[in-house]
Amino acid sequence: MRRWAVNELRALALAAQFLTRLPIPAREPYSPQHLAAGVRYYPLVGAVVGGLCAAVFLLAQLWLTPFVAVLLAVGSGLALTGAFHEDGLADTFDGIGATADRDRALEIMRDSRLGTYGTTALVIALGLKVAALSSLAPVTVCIALIAGHGLSRLSSIAAMQTSNYVREAGAATPVANRLDPRGWFVVLLSGVVLVACVAWLLAPLAAGLALAGLVVGHVLMRLFFERKLGGYTGDTLGAVQQASEIGFYLGVCAWP
Repeated sequence: MRRWAVNELRALALAAQFLTRLPIPAREPYSPQHLAAGVRYYPLVGAVVGGLCAAVFLLAQLWLTPFVAVLLAVGSGLALTGAFHEDGLADTFDGIGATADRDRALEIMRDSRLGTYGTTALVIALGLKVAALSSLAPVTVCIALIAGHGLSRLSSIAAMQTSNYVREAGAATPVANRLDPRGWFVVLLSGVVLVACVAWLLAPLAAGLALAGLVVGHVLMRLFFERKLGGYTGDTLGAVQQASEIGFYLGVCAWP
């Protein structure tokens, strides 16, 4: 039992190290197996990031306008993750938008330089987040941040599990394997808890609309890149996460 708990904590720590800039001590040597096992904790790590963003918002809105508080909350999310997923979104749009050739698109997505398509996508994505969250009541903003960050990471896992990794080697290679039953149980349990919390703290309709928005964002982003690439890369997982998060916020905004 103790060994199982230690292994799970190790997987959780590696998931946090991979997805965030949080100062998680690396007491154990890196292992691709543990990093792959950590995939099941992505929604939990996302919820923690969302919770920290919500804390920044709550403190900021005591002295500042809601719009500025939301800007600081979104900015804190970028700082906590090192803009990990936003970078994937920008690279995806640069690669898909710049050429019709699959191999050339994959090459462009590896380029660290930011192009016009990626810049435009980032501006629109960040603008939609801030605009959507700014239109919500303070308590709803906090709930949306926590659930949106968590469930959008689950959305990226769904893309990994239902598509094919198209690179021979890349950032997503160690985590590209299929989840085992225990992994699916943890992922689905995390998702159910987050959705249940939204339904309980807001309303079942709010949870339904938010989930619908997340699904629409997930599907539209995959339609955007999968027809050309024939699968996913680490960058496109970031794009799926961002589109799903934005869709979730817009769904909450649609709640009357």
